Amino acid sequence: MALHFLLSSVFIFFAISVSPTLSSNSEVNALHALRARLTDHTNVLQSWDPTLVNPCTWFHVTCDSNNRVIRLDLGNSNISGTLGPELGGLQHLQYLELYMNKFEGKIPKELGNLKNLVSMDLYDNNFEGEIPKSFATLKSLKFLRLNNNRLTGSIPRELSALSNLKILDVSNNDLCGTVPIDGPFGSFPIESFENNSRLNGPELQGLVSYDFGC
Repeated sequence: MALHFLLSSVFIFFAISVSPTLSSNSEVNALHALRARLTDHTNVLQSWDPTLVNPCTWFHVTCDSNNRVIRLDLGNSNISGTLGPELGGLQHLQYLELYMNKFEGKIPKELGNLKNLVSMDLYDNNFEGEIPKSFATLKSLKFLRLNNNRLTGSIPRELSALSNLKILDVSNNDLCGTVPIDGPFGSFPIESFENNSRLNGPELQGLVSYDFGC
């Protein structure tokens, strides 16, 4: 009897340890925590059922063949609220599309944990505070659009390390200081930085007359 119990316990432990639903459940928890922060004005999140094994059947969520969340697309969904650290738990996320909503508050530094992220679109919201320096760890990032928000502070020089970054748009915020010149910043057009009245740098000469500082 004791041996049978021991073998059963080992089997259960092994089954749990290799179960593919573990990461899926953690992603459900992350998305459910996000949902709790939001006001869904037009009920676009009605399919987000936290009792399901994984979120792959939810609208606006895309999974890969292993039921891991790789895309969250809530663009132009008339959603308001804040983002929290839980989004950093979506470890396989490649596309984060939250543009044209009414998000407010700070952008969580935990988004820097999304090492597989290729595109982050947070434009046309009411985000405030600084651009997180943790974004410098997003080595796969190609597209970063933060324009038309209320962001302040300087552009983190750490972002110069993002060698794969092809598109950056931080226009129409309240950024200050100087624009980095290293890495991919040498290829971004003036339009990427315009309408930040306290921002200056080599790319902006003639666009603003002087730098107010940060």
